[in-house]
Amino acid sequence: MKIAIASDHAGFRYKGLLTQHLEQLGHSVMDFGTSSSEPVDYPDFVHPAAQAVASGQCERGIVLGGSGNGEAISANRHRGVRCALCYNEETAELARKHNDANMISLGERMISEALALRIVDIWLSTDFEAGRHLRRIEKLDEGLGST
Repeated sequence: MKIAIASDHAGFRYKGLLTQHLEQLGHSVMDFGTSSSEPVDYPDFVHPAAQAVASGQCERGIVLGGSGNGEAISANRHRGVRCALCYNEETAELARKHNDANMISLGERMISEALALRIVDIWLSTDFEAGRHLRRIEKLDEGLGST
């Protein structure tokens, strides 16, 4: 699987850890930066990664920051991207099962390295259940909601 990855300075260390892990699992990783722990603005790196997922250049994407909140918000600005902020195994599993999340966001300051790896593994190995969830995903992608 081709996976986009991006971080700001606060997620830089985990970006390297996850890139290595993903490559060891046989995935192809496209790194959109940043390339150091020097302070940067996360949208500069998250937007290109999310665009790669939205366009189909990458099948999935992972974005990282201090909390992961801003990164998830940035990624979700792209039509067709469903980026879930994951902070434990259950959020990763449900992001795939119920939301067909094609991106996840992780907060390096919020979770341990071991938990970050488990979250990624669960997210990669969990299938979308479709069924009643498909209708909701279609509404997200169409920009429709109840009014």
